[in-house]
Amino acid sequence: MENDFIAALIEENAAYRNIVERTSVRRFNDQPVPAELQQALLHAAMSAPTGVNKQPWEFILVDDKNLLSKLAEALPYAKMTAQAPMAIVVCGNPDRFLDGEDATLWEQDLSAASENILLAANALGLGAVWTCLYPHHDRMEAVRRILGIEERIIPFNLIPVGHPLTNHAPMDKWHPERVHYNGY
Repeated sequence: MENDFIAALIEENAAYRNIVERTSVRRFNDQPVPAELQQALLHAAMSAPTGVNKQPWEFILVDDKNLLSKLAEALPYAKMTAQAPMAIVVCGNPDRFLDGEDATLWEQDLSAASENILLAANALGLGAVWTCLYPHHDRMEAVRRILGIEERIIPFNLIPVGHPLTNHAPMDKWHPERVHYNGY
């Protein structure tokens, strides 16, 4: 149940509304995603925060139907990729990872970039869904093989993107019992 302040935010603030109304879209129509929207998604991805501004990402935009079908066939939880007009594979480049105790911050950096793609897709009237590749070696290897990705680059996730086939109502994920103040 939303309080009045949250309800007003959703009504009046487009950025906040976009966050709370984003949904995972797994069914797409056959309308292509125009190049300018593809670039907007990638621009949003690269606007994400990163540790020490290392920007450890690489992005592979896939809009070849044959490759999308091969990815769908190879990945157990990305079957929707065959019907999507495009997908973005978010990858980590170890040349830009931090060292020592911060060596795994790239995972957070790529997660932030991925969420930006999902939010941008929603804001642009598109639908998208995050499908996991990393840390599953079989999935990462399948994507490397299909897309010719060199071994040192880490395929982190695959995000099918397109125009939603149907409207999706957002889920209410607010659970106030999971909020703790000034300690656990």
